[in-house]
Amino acid sequence: MADTLQFELVSPERKLASVAALRVTIPGMSGDMTAMPNHAPFLTTLRPGVVRIEAAGETVEFVVTGGFAEVSRESATILAEQAVPRDAGAREMIADLIAATEKEFAAASDDLRQQIDQRLRDARHLGGILGA
Repeated sequence: MADTLQFELVSPERKLASVAALRVTIPGMSGDMTAMPNHAPFLTTLRPGVVRIEAAGETVEFVVTGGFAEVSRESATILAEQAVPRDAGAREMIADLIAATEKEFAAASDDLRQQIDQRLRDARHLGGILGA
């Protein structure tokens, strides 16, 4: 069994991380999950949250607004809607997400409001963590 899994974090603008990781915490739609080497394969959508990468004695965090994650026994890949290092513009990105989601909620039909409301609550919670 391998000691690491290959992790990639990609946003539409660029690749943000490519590293041999010990574990990666992913903000899945159903809750946070941790991918490790030899993990059972899965695919999930992401909610606004923090991706934590633990590799070679260091931990790095990125904030994502949503996207998808795919995990296999040897690798994990996140395709993020938006992603930035936690200490580089994350507050502004989440403040913008909250404002846009509030507008989307106000204009939404009744059948979409529950889904948008959940995304808004996730974004506000993350904003509180980040001090946005």
